[in-house]
Amino acid sequence: MTQRVVSIVGPTASGKTGLGIAIAKRLAEQGERAEIVNADAYQMYRGMDIGTAKPTAEEQAAVPHHLIDIIDPEESMSVARFQELARETIADLQSRGIRPILVGGSGLYARAAIDDISFPGTDPEIRKKYEEREKIEGAGALFEELKAKDPEAAARMDPHNPRRTIRALEVIELTGRPYSASLPRYKYVIPSVQIGLDLSREELDHRIDIRTKQMMTNGFVEEVERLRPRLGATAVRALGYQQIIDLLDGIWDEYDAFADIAQKTKRLARKQMGWFGRDPRIHWLQALNPKLVDNAMAIIAHADAGDYDPIDAQADAYVQHHLGDIVAA
Repeated sequence: MTQRVVSIVGPTASGKTGLGIAIAKRLAEQGERAEIVNADAYQMYRGMDIGTAKPTAEEQAAVPHHLIDIIDPEESMSVARFQELARETIADLQSRGIRPILVGGSGLYARAAIDDISFPGTDPEIRKKYEEREKIEGAGALFEELKAKDPEAAARMDPHNPRRTIRALEVIELTGRPYSASLPRYKYVIPSVQIGLDLSREELDHRIDIRTKQMMTNGFVEEVERLRPRLGATAVRALGYQQIIDLLDGIWDEYDAFADIAQKTKRLARKQMGWFGRDPRIHWLQALNPKLVDNAMAIIAHADAGDYDPIDAQADAYVQHHLGDIVAA
């Protein structure tokens, strides 16, 4: 029997943390140790607690959590760096007989930990060259060049998105390989089972509204005020932080700032569902089902018992039709 990594995915506010803890406790009752590995891009930052809905001290005490509070807000976290950290953590846990439970709504981060994804480096000089050419020649000329060099990637990309065109050309020049060769494949490099939490749009919106109100009453404004001098270029992109900075600067009042946070969080949740919905390997469960944990445990047991997941064979072919939607930037 192979004990797979359990990856819990789904939109923000769907209950991923709660399910991860419940599964770890249920596994403990069966005599198996399990610990949680964070796959949320912003919960890694120290002090960014309320705005990122970080697991509470009580939740972290109930089940050990990894890759939370590991960098300061001044630092930057990339998907490539996370991939290295996550795989080291997973390997360490497994070497000690502990099952990793990967929890997070950052789609590319969750996949980077367990999937066949490579992240080519960057070269500021190469990128600058293409950015200058885009200003002079236009995005269309660069896209035509991409079509000539890598028609497979170009066929799946938006010709009106120069940032992605420039990134593709940068990777081609840097690696000497087609950009499409570095795009994610729906293929596990670490045996895993993915469980997705599904909610109706109405219920998800309701949960987001509640969470946003809790952020207001729990001191989110004070958190941003305290962290503001230390927020780096990456950390400040976490949803909600810029709105509160604008509130502190008098651009918005409190009502408008939090209303905008709620609206953009709902938009993010839609994007997350679209992202995760493309992965045919995810086992979707209704988040409000009273038997949610039982159903999740049954899926895990079934995955452990099988040496091969037939859907994995279909997945790599499936992804070829969605290359333009998935970018390992």
